[in-house]
Amino acid sequence: MPILRCTKKLQKEMGLRGVSNETGELESSPLGSWHADLMYIARRKCVLFANDRTLFNFIATDVSRAEIRQLDQLFIGYLSCVLNEEDLPKALLDRIVEEFSTITYGNTNDRSVLGSMNDLALNYECRILDAGGVHSAQVPQIIKDLNHMPMGALNYAYAIDALQAAYAT
Repeated sequence: MPILRCTKKLQKEMGLRGVSNETGELESSPLGSWHADLMYIARRKCVLFANDRTLFNFIATDVSRAEIRQLDQLFIGYLSCVLNEEDLPKALLDRIVEEFSTITYGNTNDRSVLGSMNDLALNYECRILDAGGVHSAQVPQIIKDLNHMPMGALNYAYAIDALQAAYAT
Protein backbone atom coordinates (compact mmCIF):
# COMPACT_ATOMS: atom_id res chain seq x y z
CA MET A 1 0.00 0.00 0.00
CA PRO A 2 1.39 3.46 -0.88
CA ILE A 3 2.55 5.65 1.95
CA LEU A 4 2.20 9.42 2.17
CA ARG A 5 4.90 10.47 4.64
CA CYS A 6 3.75 13.62 6.44
CA THR A 7 5.81 16.03 8.49
CA LYS A 8 4.83 16.51 12.15
CA LYS A 9 3.48 19.98 11.34
CA LEU A 10 1.15 18.51 8.70
CA GLN A 11 0.12 15.61 10.94
CA LYS A 12 -0.87 18.08 13.66
CA GLU A 13 -2.98 20.08 11.17
CA MET A 14 -4.63 16.85 9.98
CA GLY A 15 -5.40 15.78 13.53
CA LEU A 16 -3.47 12.52 13.11
CA ARG A 17 -2.22 10.74 16.22
CA GLY A 18 0.03 7.72 16.44
CA VAL A 19 1.10 7.60 12.80
CA SER A 20 2.97 4.43 11.95
CA ASN A 21 6.72 4.38 11.48
CA GLU A 22 6.14 1.74 8.83
CA THR A 23 9.02 1.45 6.40
CA GLY A 24 7.32 -0.68 3.78
CA GLU A 25 6.28 0.74 0.44
CA LEU A 26 4.14 -0.24 -2.46
CA GLU A 27 6.59 -2.72 -3.95
CA SER A 28 4.77 -2.97 -7.26
CA SER A 29 4.83 0.80 -7.80
CA PRO A 30 7.82 2.34 -9.54
CA LEU A 31 7.21 5.54 -7.56
CA GLY A 32 7.06 4.18 -4.02
CA SER A 33 6.15 6.62 -1.25
CA TRP A 34 5.68 10.39 -1.22
CA HIS A 35 6.50 13.08 1.32
CA ALA A 36 4.11 15.93 2.21
CA ASP A 37 4.69 19.13 4.15
CA LEU A 38 2.54 22.03 5.28
CA MET A 39 3.85 25.45 4.32
CA TYR A 40 2.50 28.97 4.26
CA ILE A 41 2.63 31.43 1.37
CA ALA A 42 1.32 34.91 2.20
CA ARG A 43 -0.36 33.44 5.30
CA ARG A 44 -2.24 30.88 3.19
CA LYS A 45 -1.92 27.16 3.95
CA CYS A 46 -0.32 25.15 1.18
CA VAL A 47 0.70 21.49 1.01
CA LEU A 48 3.84 20.51 -0.87
CA PHE A 49 4.10 16.94 -2.18
CA ALA A 50 7.28 15.29 -3.50
CA ASN A 51 7.92 11.75 -4.64
CA ASP A 52 10.76 9.98 -2.82
CA ARG A 53 12.36 8.36 -5.88
CA THR A 54 11.82 10.92 -8.64
CA LEU A 55 11.31 14.19 -6.70
CA PHE A 56 8.31 14.83 -8.95
CA ASN A 57 6.45 17.50 -7.02
CA PHE A 58 3.42 19.74 -6.83
CA ILE A 59 1.79 22.17 -4.46
CA ALA A 60 -1.83 22.52 -3.36
CA THR A 61 -2.36 26.21 -2.62
CA ASP A 62 -4.77 27.92 -0.23
CA VAL A 63 -6.18 24.74 1.29
CA SER A 64 -8.54 24.71 4.24
CA ARG A 65 -8.19 22.55 7.34
CA ALA A 66 -11.12 20.42 6.09
CA GLU A 67 -9.28 19.78 2.80
CA ILE A 68 -6.08 18.93 4.68
CA ARG A 69 -7.98 16.41 6.80
CA GLN A 70 -8.95 14.69 3.53
CA LEU A 71 -5.32 14.67 2.38
CA ASP A 72 -5.61 11.46 0.38
CA GLN A 73 -8.36 12.95 -1.80
CA LEU A 74 -6.46 16.23 -2.13
CA PHE A 75 -3.33 14.32 -3.15
CA ILE A 76 -5.07 12.18 -5.81
CA GLY A 77 -6.95 15.17 -7.24
CA TYR A 78 -3.87 17.32 -7.61
CA LEU A 79 -1.69 14.43 -8.81
CA SER A 80 -4.06 13.65 -11.68
CA CYS A 81 -4.33 17.34 -12.65
CA VAL A 82 -0.57 17.87 -12.60
CA LEU A 83 0.06 14.71 -14.61
CA ASN A 84 -2.54 15.86 -17.15
CA GLU A 85 -0.63 19.13 -17.52
CA GLU A 86 2.50 17.15 -18.36
CA ASP A 87 0.80 15.61 -21.41
CA LEU A 88 1.59 12.07 -20.32
CA PRO A 89 -0.08 9.23 -22.22
CA LYS A 90 -3.54 8.47 -20.79
CA ALA A 91 -2.63 4.83 -20.09
CA LEU A 92 0.35 5.92 -17.96
CA LEU A 93 -1.71 8.58 -16.20
CA ASP A 94 -4.44 6.06 -15.34
CA ARG A 95 -1.86 3.54 -14.10
CA ILE A 96 -0.22 6.06 -11.78
CA VAL A 97 -3.50 7.37 -10.34
CA GLU A 98 -4.85 3.83 -9.85
CA GLU A 99 -1.75 2.84 -7.83
CA PHE A 100 -2.54 5.59 -5.33
CA SER A 101 -6.26 4.95 -4.95
CA THR A 102 -5.75 3.93 -1.30
CA ILE A 103 -3.12 5.61 0.82
CA THR A 104 -1.74 5.12 4.31
CA TYR A 105 0.08 7.77 6.31
CA GLY A 106 3.54 7.52 7.80
CA ASN A 107 6.26 9.64 9.35
CA THR A 108 8.96 11.21 7.23
CA ASN A 109 12.02 9.02 6.89
CA ASP A 110 14.36 10.54 4.29
CA ARG A 111 16.36 13.67 5.09
CA SER A 112 17.51 13.97 1.48
CA VAL A 113 13.91 14.26 0.26
CA LEU A 114 13.14 16.76 3.03
CA GLY A 115 16.16 18.84 1.98
CA SER A 116 14.98 18.84 -1.62
CA MET A 117 11.52 19.82 -0.40
CA ASN A 118 12.98 22.79 1.49
CA ASP A 119 14.57 23.98 -1.77
CA LEU A 120 11.30 23.41 -3.63
CA ALA A 121 9.33 25.28 -0.94
CA LEU A 122 11.57 28.31 -1.33
CA ASN A 123 11.24 28.17 -5.12
CA TYR A 124 7.45 27.83 -4.92
CA GLU A 125 7.13 30.68 -2.45
CA CYS A 126 9.27 33.09 -4.48
CA ARG A 127 7.68 32.22 -7.82
CA ILE A 128 4.10 32.23 -6.56
CA LEU A 129 4.52 35.57 -4.79
CA ASP A 130 6.17 36.99 -7.90
CA ALA A 131 3.23 35.74 -9.99
CA GLY A 132 0.71 37.54 -7.79
CA GLY A 133 -0.10 35.07 -5.02
CA VAL A 134 -1.63 31.66 -4.39
CA HIS A 135 -4.66 32.35 -6.60
CA SER A 136 -2.57 33.26 -9.65
CA ALA A 137 -3.41 31.53 -12.91
CA GLN A 138 0.33 30.90 -13.31
CA VAL A 139 0.52 28.32 -10.47
CA PRO A 140 0.10 25.30 -12.84
CA GLN A 141 2.92 26.63 -15.01
CA ILE A 142 5.11 27.15 -11.94
CA ILE A 143 4.52 23.51 -10.94
CA LYS A 144 5.45 22.40 -14.45
CA ASP A 145 8.56 24.60 -14.47
CA LEU A 146 9.79 23.16 -11.16
CA ASN A 147 9.38 19.61 -12.47
CA HIS A 148 11.50 20.64 -15.47
CA MET A 149 14.24 22.09 -13.29
CA PRO A 150 17.51 20.17 -12.74
CA MET A 151 17.60 18.59 -9.27
CA GLY A 152 20.94 18.04 -7.54
CA ALA A 153 19.63 14.96 -5.71
CA LEU A 154 18.90 13.43 -9.15
CA ASN A 155 22.37 14.22 -10.54
CA TYR A 156 20.87 17.28 -12.23
CA ALA A 157 18.18 15.37 -14.10
CA TYR A 158 14.60 16.64 -14.32
CA ALA A 159 11.94 15.22 -12.02
CA ILE A 160 9.53 14.67 -14.94
CA ASP A 161 12.19 12.66 -16.79
CA ALA A 162 12.85 10.56 -13.67
CA LEU A 163 9.10 9.89 -13.36
CA GLN A 164 8.82 8.78 -16.99
CA ALA A 165 11.96 6.65 -16.68
CA ALA A 166 10.52 4.92 -13.61
CA TYR A 167 7.66 3.64 -15.76
CA ALA A 168 9.73 2.92 -18.88
CA THR A 169 11.04 -0.36 -17.51
